[in-house]
Order: sequence, then structure tokens, then C-alpha cells
Amino acid sequence: MIAILGAGKMGEALISGLLRAGRPRSGVVAAVRREERGAELRDRYGVEVLAAAGAAKAAETLVIAVKPQDMDRLLGEISPFVSADQLVISVAAGITTSFIELRLAGDVPVVRVMSNTPVLVDEAMSVISAGAYAREDHLRRAEDLLRPVGKVLRIPESQQDAATALSGSGPAYVYYLVESMVDAGILLGMPRGTALEMVTQAVYGAATMLRDSREHPVILREAVTSPGGTTISAIRELEKHGVRAAFLAAIEAARDRGRELGGG
Repeated sequence: MIAILGAGKMGEALISGLLRAGRPRSGVVAAVRREERGAELRDRYGVEVLAAAGAAKAAETLVIAVKPQDMDRLLGEISPFVSADQLVISVAAGITTSFIELRLAGDVPVVRVMSNTPVLVDEAMSVISAGAYAREDHLRRAEDLLRPVGKVLRIPESQQDAATALSGSGPAYVYYLVESMVDAGILLGMPRGTALEMVTQAVYGAATMLRDSREHPVILREAVTSPGGTTISAIRELEKHGVRAAFLAAIEAARDRGRELGGG
């Protein structure tokens, strides 16, 4: 049994992904604070919805998907019902495994995960890190849970805040870029729908080439950039306006905010 504690956007995405991957509804329970939200999940996915304590008692694997500021309260509710025989997986940004371990009794194995919303289309990027009591078999269980809905990488926990900024928030950066490119197409006289279709395919095709070719992005970009051509003119403007530096600063700011949320 897997319990999803907290069913906001990421929690619901995990429920949806698990069911699409073939996990039976009887093997998934959810825990939410608002009754109306619980009713939505029952109607939409057919899963059982319990109080947090009940879900903690029932499940072998607990996936904690609450907001970072709600983590301390939730751990206080479930701590009496969690044992070292269970696995706790946290997808809360900024919350360390030691923070969770200190609030649970005994040597409870904890695996920290940062995933992202493409879990909804089985293309998530999930990075996992082991806590003090998590063994190889616990990491494999976490991987088995996440692999049907995307790619999974193991990283040291010291890199988790960076992964949150880079991968967890990453889809938003891509949508922002797409939005900007579509606006440019409209400025050039193209209908919005046509511009969106063209840009979406360009992003999808470029990402597929990056994944399948294994080439460095500089190599792929240079292949499109002819001397004196249109692309180099565009790249010059991007550099002139500091787009690369802006991305570096933005992702660093996201990393810092993740640390603040975890510390708060």
C-alpha cells in the first residue's frame, strides 16, 4: 500500500501517474485536510481517502507531498504511527532527510525526492537521495515507484536544492520561453495558434535531439547557426540583453528560495 500525504498539484500528479502505470486503486490511499478535496480525489481516481494518521497506519510506503511549511505539523500527526518497517518518501522542496528523521521515532528510512509536473504525461524528472537509515533496497523501491512516470537519477542530498531549482522548477522556465517565442510570432504577424504549434514542436524536437543524440547543446546549437545567418543575429540579441546571465541568476534565486522554505 502506498499513501500520498498531501494532494496538491504534485500529490495529485503522483496519484494519477501511479494509476496510469498500472498500480491498482486499492493499493493507493490519499490523505488531505479538506473534505471537499478528498471527495474530488475519490470521484476522479477512485482511491480511498483517509486522515493522515490512518494513511500512515495502512501503508508500507508513505509519500509526503505537503508544502514545506506544513511538514512539521504533518510529521507530528503521523509520528506515533510510523515505524522503521516503513519507507518515507518526501517530495517537499527544501526539507532535508535529517529534518524528517528527527521528528520520527526510531531509525525510519527516508528518501528525499524532487520530481516535476511532467509526471502527468509520464515524462517526469525525479532525483532521489538517501537519508541516514535508507538502504539500497529503499532506493530501489523509490525508483520503482517513480520510474513508470519518467526518468530517475540518484544524487547526493547536498545537490537537492540545486535540483529543485533546475529540474523541479524547470518546466516553468520552458513554458516561459515558449510564451515569449509565441508573443514574438504574434509581433511578426502570425496567428497565436499557428505560432504556438510551431514553437511547441520546435521545443519538443530540440529536446528529443538533445536526449537521443547525446551531443552537447553547444554542438547542436552551432549546427543551426550559420555564419552571417538569421540564427546568429538572434543569438547576438539574446547575449546583448543578458538572457544567459538572467537564467543563471533566476535558477540561483530558486535554489536560495528552496533553502528558505526548508529552513522555515
